[in-house]
Amino acid sequence: MPLFKKKQGDAVQLPPPKHVAIIMDGNGRWATRKGLPRTAGHAAGSEVFRRIATYCRDIGMDYLTVYAFSTENWKRSQEEVSAIMGLLKKYLFEALEKMERDQIRLKFFGDLSRLSPDLLELIDRTDKTSAKYEGFQANICLNYGGRDEIVRAARAFARDCAAGVRKPEDLTEALFGSYLYSAGIPDPDLIIRPSGEERISNFLLWQSAYAEYYFTDVLWPDFTPAELDKAIAAYFRRDRRFGGVKR
Repeated sequence: MPLFKKKQGDAVQLPPPKHVAIIMDGNGRWATRKGLPRTAGHAAGSEVFRRIATYCRDIGMDYLTVYAFSTENWKRSQEEVSAIMGLLKKYLFEALEKMERDQIRLKFFGDLSRLSPDLLELIDRTDKTSAKYEGFQANICLNYGGRDEIVRAARAFARDCAAGVRKPEDLTEALFGSYLYSAGIPDPDLIIRPSGEERISNFLLWQSAYAEYYFTDVLWPDFTPAELDKAIAAYFRRDRRFGGVKR
C-alpha cells in the first residue's frame, strides 16, 4: 500500500478512501494531440480504466465508480458512439473470462434501455456472474446523468405512493437514496476529474454532497496509478467536517 502524508507530518501508511469516483475525461483531446482519430483515445482510455481498477482493488479500496458515457454523449458522432459501445463489448467479453480469477464485481448505473440487445445481454451475464463475488466493486456509469437519476428516483417513489406502498411523509434522505442506482453503496469520498476541466458535468449529483474533489490537467489516457496516489494524498490533507466545526 502506498505511503500518504497527512497534513504536515511524516508519510504514513493509511488505508485508501473506501470509494473513489472518476470522470474519465480527455480521451478525444489526447488522440487529437497525437494526430489520431478520437476513437483511438477511447481505446487507450479503456485500457487505463482496466489498470486503475486493478490498482484500486490491490491497494484495498472497496468501490470505484467511473463516468463512461453520459446521457448527453449521444450528441457525439455516430462513429464515436459506436466505437465506445464496441469497446465496452470487448471489455465485457474479457471481463467475463477474468472475473472468476480477479474476483472483481462490475455494476452498471444508468438508463440501459437505449443500449443494443447484444450489449444488454452481456451486461445481464456480467451482473449474474458478479453477484457471487464479494469484495472490490467497479461501477460503470453508462447512459448516466445525475439529474436523470434523481428524476427517475422521484418517479419511482411517487409510483410507490400511488400504489399505497409508501406515504409522502415516509420520505427521508436515506429512503430516497434507496431509489438511486447506487442504493446500498456508500457515497464517494473522493471524485477525480482528469483533463483540466473543473466541472462535475452531471455526475453523481446526489451522492457527491460531501465528496472531496481533485482536478488534474493530466488527460485520462495518461492517468497512472501514481497520479491516483497524488489524488489520494491530496484527499488525506483535507479536513472533512461534513458541515460541522473544526475542533
